[in-house]
Amino acid sequence: MNPFVYQSLPTRVVFGWGKLSALAEEIERLGAKRALILTTPEQQALGEQVAALLGDRAAGVYPKAVMHVPLEVAQAARVEAARLDADCCVAIGGGSTIGLGKAIAMDSGLPIVAIPTTYAGSEMTPIYGLTENRLKKTGRDPRVLPKTVIYDPQLTLTLPAQISACSGMNAMAHAVEALYAQDANPIIGFMAEESIRSLALALPGVVNDPQDPEARSQALYGAWLAGICLGSVGMALHHKLCHTLGGTFNLPHAQAHAIVLPHAAHYNRESAAGPLQRAARALGGSEAGEVGALLYALNQKLGIPLALADLGLPESGPADAAQIACASPYYNPRPFEQGPIEALLTRAMKGLAPA
Repeated sequence: MNPFVYQSLPTRVVFGWGKLSALAEEIERLGAKRALILTTPEQQALGEQVAALLGDRAAGVYPKAVMHVPLEVAQAARVEAARLDADCCVAIGGGSTIGLGKAIAMDSGLPIVAIPTTYAGSEMTPIYGLTENRLKKTGRDPRVLPKTVIYDPQLTLTLPAQISACSGMNAMAHAVEALYAQDANPIIGFMAEESIRSLALALPGVVNDPQDPEARSQALYGAWLAGICLGSVGMALHHKLCHTLGGTFNLPHAQAHAIVLPHAAHYNRESAAGPLQRAARALGGSEAGEVGALLYALNQKLGIPLALADLGLPESGPADAAQIACASPYYNPRPFEQGPIEALLTRAMKGLAPA
C-alpha cells in the first residue's frame, strides 16, 4: 500500500429531483438575505425564475457569465455585487456561471450556492480560472469553494443532447486524470472509477432520450463524483491542453475536453498503465492501452464532433498549443514532449482516432 493524503472538501450537497425548491432554505442556513443570481445570457429566464422563488431574498439577476471568465467580465460582476449589497451568490448554470461566482467570491468572500445544470463539475472544487490577454490562468483558493451545491436532475432536462454528451465527457476527463494524479489516493480512485462507469452508462441514455429521468439522474450523479475528483487531486496533461485551447483559441470548453480526452489518455497509456486499466474496466474493456480507443468510440456513439478544426482550431493551433503547454507544464505521469503533443493535437484537430 502506497502512502497517501486525503483531504475532504467542506461542501454541503443536496441531491434529488425537484430539489431547487430547497434553495431558500439553504440560503437561510447560510444566514444570507440578499442573493445575487448569476446566469449566462441564454439562461436569464431561469435566473428570473429563481429570483421569483426567492422573493425578498433575491438582490437581483446578473445574466452576463461567459466562457473562460474574462477578467473584465469578472471585474464588472464584482462591481455589480457590491452595488446591490449582495451577501451571497447563487450561480445557476454550467462552468461559466459557476466560474463567475468564484471570481466574485475570490474578491469579496461572498458565499456561493451552486446549482449546476450541466455536468461540468467545477461546483465541487476550489479551482478558479480567469482569462486575460488570451491566456487562461487557473489556481486554487478555499474562498471560491461553494458552500452548498444543489443537484436537481430535473434542471438538466432542457440541456440539448449533444451539449449533454460533451459536458458529460468533460466530467469524465476529471475522473480519468484523477486516477493517475500526482496526489492520487484510494478514496478518490474509487470515486473516479464509479464516475467513469456511471457516465459511460448514463450518457447514451441521455442522448437517446433527453427526457429520461433515470439517465439524467445517473449522469448527474457521475458528474458529482467527477467534481469531487477534480477538487481533491491535481490534474495533468489533458487539462493543461484544454485550458490552453480554451484560453488561447476560445474553443468551447466541454467540446474541447471531449475531443482531447481519448488522445491524452492514449499518450499516458504506458506511464499510467495501472490506473488506466481501472478506467478501461469502467468503460467495459480490460487493458490500459484500450482506453483511448474506448473513449473515442464512446464519443462516436454519442454523436460528439471529433475534430478540433470543427470548433475553430486553426492549422497552426497544434504547434502553438503544444509550445504554450510545454512552456508551463502540469504534472503528468509521462513527461510533456512537445513533438508528440503536437502530433496528438494534430490528430485531434483532424478528428482521427488516437495513435
